[in-house]
Amino acid sequence: MLNWTLQARPLPLRYTWKISRNASEAKTNLFVGVAEAGKSSAGWAEAAPNIRYGETPELLQSQFEGLQIAGLPLVQSEDDLAALLHAHPVAYALRFALEAAYIHLRAAGQRQFVWQYLGVPAPVPVPTAFSLPIMEPGAVAGFLAEHRAGRFSLLKVKVNRESGLELLRAVTQALPGQPLIVDGNEAWADANSLLQFLEACQQLPGLQVRVLEQPLPAAAAADYCYLRPRSPFPLFADESVTHDADFADTARQFHGVNMKLMKAGGYRQGLEILRQTRAHSLQTMLGCMVETSLGIWSAMQVSGLAQVHDLDGFLIIRDEPFGFVRETEGLVVAQAGAPLLI
Repeated sequence: MLNWTLQARPLPLRYTWKISRNASEAKTNLFVGVAEAGKSSAGWAEAAPNIRYGETPELLQSQFEGLQIAGLPLVQSEDDLAALLHAHPVAYALRFALEAAYIHLRAAGQRQFVWQYLGVPAPVPVPTAFSLPIMEPGAVAGFLAEHRAGRFSLLKVKVNRESGLELLRAVTQALPGQPLIVDGNEAWADANSLLQFLEACQQLPGLQVRVLEQPLPAAAAADYCYLRPRSPFPLFADESVTHDADFADTARQFHGVNMKLMKAGGYRQGLEILRQTRAHSLQTMLGCMVETSLGIWSAMQVSGLAQVHDLDGFLIIRDEPFGFVRETEGLVVAQAGAPLLI
């Protein structure tokens, strides 16, 4: 028998986290633990619910309780867990945390690192992007200075239709030539209006865009097909790629894919997304939600399969509680062992 637990934890943020569709001062993430009956050590993993997919802490708690009744304590293998989750679907973030906690426990039991258990390359320190939320353009220079953003080799700028151009102008004036990820979070309605914005962006002195991430709604497949050969910047999918993506279709719409474990619903599906991305000659990016270092630690276990890393979610949290990863001069480094106690 397995003992499963779920803990909710409020996480105040260091600043207002504003993207094109919402803003928040704090998040509540959930932490799944699993242990063998009668044993004190437990495998732990994090669920970071995302309202974009209708996920709330309350929903995840309700779904977890339903799984307990449906037989979660009787799981004896990854296959058992997968079958249970197939019969009783839950939010992607909760599905990830359940699978990851189980894998962390089993890897430790077999005296393996998690990356070994998964059969992927060992994680090494990787440069992470650092994200700027949407803010008044006049506040950008002060924000960049306060957070020493120049130490990061890549900055991610959240933009919307209303202020995106001026926000990018302020960033390039403060840090000219700084490589950027421009993240629209589905803010533009169609390809033509976006192309007008991109044309204006190209006139900004010092602008260097490495990635243009999900500027249109995920449902706008025809617009993405039209946009892909016309975009002046590499176009990456985020919300458009979930656990059941058609990668041949994705390759017609994008140049790359941002895989997030919370969105994939598990290590195994996240690895499959990365492999399919590479198999279809798409660039690979590894991202995150607003997560503690526990969630980022999990992402680091598969980081060797990605070309671009956006793993700064733990830097947004005001008092990060665990310390499973650290950031030094723009590099993210993971602890070697599995998180068995929190």
